[in-house]
Amino acid sequence: DLDMLYGHRNNTVDYAKALVEFDRRIPEILDAMKDGDILFITADHGCDPTTESTDHSREYTPLVMYGKNVKKGANIHTRSSFSDIAATIKDYLGIDGHIEGKSFLKDIMD
Repeated sequence: DLDMLYGHRNNTVDYAKALVEFDRRIPEILDAMKDGDILFITADHGCDPTTESTDHSREYTPLVMYGKNVKKGANIHTRSSFSDIAATIKDYLGIDGHIEGKSFLKDIMD
């Protein structure tokens, strides 16, 4: 809802409140993770609620990763495709098949 309810409506007050609420729930997510889990927090596009436009406002999407086996400070740099996340998950889970995208699994695992 950050995007649909607040970002595209330039509602910075409720956008900030929703971010704070999301942040408050992160410890629950981390506590529920098992040793082999990897958490990816991302978006499908950027949408800055402080710009004049209500359209997508950033070229790149953020990606935060966490897991006990994920390298601290791992830098995957700017990716050429959002599908790189799917390719990475596919590799991690050992799933056969083709996905457009390049896995960055070897760059993030200890």
